[in-house]
Amino acid sequence: MHTGEIIIAGGSKNPLKVNRFGYGTMRLTGEGIWGEPKNRPEALEILKQAVRSGVNFIDTADYYGEDVTNRLIKEALYPYPKDLVICTKVGGARKPDKSWIPFNSPENLRSSIDNNLRTLKLEQITLVHFRIIGHGGAPLKESMDAMFEMQKEGKILHVGISNVSPDELHMVLGMGNIATVENMYGHGQRHSLKQSWGEETRGGEEVLAMCEQHKIPLVPYFSLVNSMPKKDARISVIAKKHHASDAQIHLAWLLHRSPWILPIPGTSSLKHFEENLKAREIALSEEDIKFLE
Repeated sequence: MHTGEIIIAGGSKNPLKVNRFGYGTMRLTGEGIWGEPKNRPEALEILKQAVRSGVNFIDTADYYGEDVTNRLIKEALYPYPKDLVICTKVGGARKPDKSWIPFNSPENLRSSIDNNLRTLKLEQITLVHFRIIGHGGAPLKESMDAMFEMQKEGKILHVGISNVSPDELHMVLGMGNIATVENMYGHGQRHSLKQSWGEETRGGEEVLAMCEQHKIPLVPYFSLVNSMPKKDARISVIAKKHHASDAQIHLAWLLHRSPWILPIPGTSSLKHFEENLKAREIALSEEDIKFLE
């Protein structure tokens, strides 16, 4: 395997070691990331199989569903294995029309953290990403002050940040210890992208060097969603060479791109989940990596 382990918050008093291949739960919800999964037993089995397969980093958010993925995690895995890191996100909410809105005032964040603690049945959340969503609500500094305050209170062990620009990351690094960064990143979409609804989704390439410099894991999201449709011929060539699927090569590329990248591919299919796991076993050569540049 070419995953190994990665240290989260290595500069703090409570460093964590996780296996460098996680699972993102967003796809376990219904259509539009809303409501219950179409196949609830399969969703629960994916979570159980993840832990059995050595995955000990699971990404969730209480606005997935809403609360759907948190409740599935609790149902499938509680009482949790000691080494399991459940990473959640706050900073956003859903309106009745299923749109996404900022939910980032200190009061909003506190209610979100309390909700995550309740639905996950935890006394402390090991890792929380503050997710920057759209424009509006509280200034970033005010939101992050609230995050660090809840960390001092013991509600949060480690604080991370998601959808962040280089300037924003530089600012929050001056406020406190940032354990992880979660930005969009994949072979086919490495840089920030302006979405059809006007919001910019921040890319991982812009912050990767800063993450490496500070030994902060970069957790990439949308790695396959934004890359697979582009059908890069180079990916197919390497996939054929390794008798692998294109998706597996996309994931293997992330694992080889930097030792500070922690992929969290998500799927609602147990078959696809097991196929994704096999990317851990693919050893790309220097020649392969250069070809995929």
